[in-house]
Amino acid sequence: MATTHQLPVAAELPSAKTQDASTLPARAILTPKDLERFQTSKAHDDLVQFIEALSTSVKGKTLRAEYPKSGTIEKLLSICDRLDQWIKEIAPADNEKSRFGNPAFQTWYDRVEQNAQSMIEEIEPGPAASELACYLVHSFGDRKRIDYGTGHEAHFITLLLCLQKLGRVEETDHPALVLAVFWRYIGVMRNLQFTYWLEPAGSHGVWGLDDYHFLPFLFGASQLSDHKYIRPKAIHDPDVIEQYSQDYMYLACIKFINSIKSASLRWHSPMLDDISGAKTWAKIAGGMVKMYSAEVLNKLPIMQHFLFGSLISFEGSASGHEGEDDPCGMGHIHVQEFPDCCGIRVPSAIAAAAKGRAGADGESNGFGRPRPLPFD
Repeated sequence: MATTHQLPVAAELPSAKTQDASTLPARAILTPKDLERFQTSKAHDDLVQFIEALSTSVKGKTLRAEYPKSGTIEKLLSICDRLDQWIKEIAPADNEKSRFGNPAFQTWYDRVEQNAQSMIEEIEPGPAASELACYLVHSFGDRKRIDYGTGHEAHFITLLLCLQKLGRVEETDHPALVLAVFWRYIGVMRNLQFTYWLEPAGSHGVWGLDDYHFLPFLFGASQLSDHKYIRPKAIHDPDVIEQYSQDYMYLACIKFINSIKSASLRWHSPMLDDISGAKTWAKIAGGMVKMYSAEVLNKLPIMQHFLFGSLISFEGSASGHEGEDDPCGMGHIHVQEFPDCCGIRVPSAIAAAAKGRAGADGESNGFGRPRPLPFD
């Protein structure tokens, strides 16, 4: 069992007051040995404890309920609104012959990168702004590969954790952080996924909970843990999904999956199907935290891309390899002859569905929402 640590407060973080380029977030995990050390590190414990605290804070709470929003919460929501607006302004390129990511995403990404520092300074005007801006930029996918996965999602949670360490958010903000800010972030990501056909990062999305996300299921299970009537098996009931998907993240995610894949969950999402056999949401919620630790924070293909700075720090061996050749173009170094690290490119199911509709209709349907397509 990992040693537990208390989350530090801003006063315990002198590095946050004296930021320089050397402490900007960078990769630190390169080898299995690095990953093993990370599992018992303070950085790992801080992340898990923060996610557990966020999860606990939303038990029995719905997405449409009103919660107090601090100034920081409002500013984070405003940033998400601007990011969403930029998606509307930057149309996808004419790339319909490909089911892979649309290159217009790179234009959107560049705009985020150019404005991230100034947006973050609206919340944290101090030297730590550059560190937080780095986490913000890396929360939305990879510019080169035009893909997105649970590692990028983890960077957004890390941004929120850093804000708490700096004293910009408090424990009383946790419900709003999840149900307002994080869910708004998921809305931005869904828009990006539909508009630019982001690929699932590596091949993880094929067998994971979702082609892209994990944490909405974790938080969503916690939301439902005290529900008197909705049971886990209800994810197979279309009427329940339709009625309650606007209130609960877990059900909203099931609705999203059903909107792009027409076959049964048993075929295209066997893990979700298995989980639905649990007796209670509370059991699922507890298992989700363990699963996140094992399937995200303990996976080298994900964590070798994770960024550590002064607020979330870890010293590994990756820094010694900076500037070396990148044989596969995935942004990391191979330390074994036949690495199981890069996965394979997986076309977006959203793109596949849209292409299927275009073929069925005999003409393109542009970049609107696709009709369901059997899992491919």
